[in-house]
Amino acid sequence: MESLPRTLYRARDGGNVIDCHPRDIPQMLAEAGPLWVDIDSTSRPQHALLEKVFKFHPLAIEDTLNPSSRVKLEEYDGYLFIIIRGVAFASNTDDPYDLETKDLYCFLGSHYLVTVHSGPMPSVERVADTLRRSPDLLTRGVDRALHAILDDTIDSFFPILNQIDQFIDGLEERVFVKFDDSALRDLFLVKRLVLSLRRYLMPSREVMNILTNRPSTLLAPDVQLYFRDIYDHVLRINDSLDTYRDLLSSTMDSYLTQVSNRLGATTKALSVVATMSLPFVVVSGMWGMNFTSIPLSNWPHGFLALLFGQLALGLALLGFLRWRRLL
Repeated sequence: MESLPRTLYRARDGGNVIDCHPRDIPQMLAEAGPLWVDIDSTSRPQHALLEKVFKFHPLAIEDTLNPSSRVKLEEYDGYLFIIIRGVAFASNTDDPYDLETKDLYCFLGSHYLVTVHSGPMPSVERVADTLRRSPDLLTRGVDRALHAILDDTIDSFFPILNQIDQFIDGLEERVFVKFDDSALRDLFLVKRLVLSLRRYLMPSREVMNILTNRPSTLLAPDVQLYFRDIYDHVLRINDSLDTYRDLLSSTMDSYLTQVSNRLGATTKALSVVATMSLPFVVVSGMWGMNFTSIPLSNWPHGFLALLFGQLALGLALLGFLRWRRLL
């Protein structure tokens, strides 16, 4: 059975239309009631509505098929085209630090909102469930529906931030308490995760700044106040990521410092052993030479004398080095 796009429409007489057939969409557009159409780009019949029904620009339609499209906002004749990126931890890999991203494409007109994405998108699903339970919320305007979707998409960063906070707490314990040798690898992975999130988030900052501050006939000034809230969320997330990056850098420096200190302690211990063994090597080598007349060679207590003499020389040398603070 052919899949249908998600459709939510609020007629001017107060009637609600939910999940209608695509052939009814042109009539809804003509009536100019608030309309939201959600399209799955993996369905060719649904994606064709962008060109055949809504008559969007071919370049914008092409962007909806490109998973590598950059986050941006473009203004066309009669509508805004917005690309935003949602993130989540990858559920299909064993790597706990692996992210998956999905682009959300939004076309905002004077009385319609069209969202496009590839496969299910949690933020769209949650907003759709809310509007299905309360269809009258659509009467506030499609720009408010756009705000709800973008707000939920940006808020998807916060659970990831909470998880990163737990990662960092665990890494700090492994570095400062247990000194786990494998912590360095996880430090690099978490730092890469933070940098990736920052790279995904930064373009959204500019988009939200435009939606908040640039005058537009498609966004009422009172609605732009709501987008300011999303902009504040972006700034909070960005500040948190900067803090995490600094914490990870400090933790990594501390780890490398501990490695250097442990190496220094090991080297110091080996130096003590080498210092203590030096008199034994020198004296034993001298008295072990193949000569007929060697001092103390015929004395019954010569061996003990040399043994204690070597110990005394080793201790004296060790004391001298400690006195000069060379050990």
